[in-house]
Amino acid sequence: MLNITKGKKVKPIKCVAYGVEGVGKTSFASLWPNPLFFDFEGGTERMDVNRLSVSSYMELNEIMAYLKKDPGDYKTLVFDTADWLDKIIVKHICSTGDKTGIEDWGYGKGYTYLAEQWASLLDRLTKFAESTNMHIVFLAHAMLRKFEQPDEMGAYDRWELKCAKTVCPLLKEWADTVLFFNYKTFVVTEKDSKKGKAVGGDRVIRTTHHPCWDAKNRFGLPEEMEYKKGVMPVELEKVIKENIIQI
Repeated sequence: MLNITKGKKVKPIKCVAYGVEGVGKTSFASLWPNPLFFDFEGGTERMDVNRLSVSSYMELNEIMAYLKKDPGDYKTLVFDTADWLDKIIVKHICSTGDKTGIEDWGYGKGYTYLAEQWASLLDRLTKFAESTNMHIVFLAHAMLRKFEQPDEMGAYDRWELKCAKTVCPLLKEWADTVLFFNYKTFVVTEKDSKKGKAVGGDRVIRTTHHPCWDAKNRFGLPEEMEYKKGVMPVELEKVIKENIIQI
């Protein structure tokens, strides 16, 4: 007999939020329900949040095993940031493989091992979220990369996660929503001048794919949401509340 189900499932959210320096990514994560931060780079030191400083991959695994048994009152697990965790995982696989650097394997094998380690971690995090009912939020820095369309002439810059190229696709596929944080600017031309000047600076969150950035969401969020530092956008706040499992 087929085990067919119907209707929406209430599940913890898997979120990746990335953006330029100082745009407010860590402040954004602090607005999620009862967050606990894995602070890999000291980004929360001036914030009133609960944090764990993690310096090794084995330490991370031990803490996750403990939290899986007893998550306490925490409702959100924040990784701050994915690109710093990337470095910790690289250090781990180099140590276990008796290498001094990820390039030492040659032929890109080191990056293959890195992707495999990440895939294993993300799979465990999915199961972790389901067993603890905790949202998972990855923060990450953004970087500009030159991108070339295979079927078009020329190239252009686009914003991407500041992680290894083998890791970025895994994180984006794993997440329910990928949010790109940036400043919204406009170019205006002054009177009697041919030169443009950038003005503006309002923070925005992009939620859908664009040639110039990666983003996605499975919740019907607006393509662009205004973000005031320290204030959760109402559309996203509604989605988060709808996906909190009452025990």
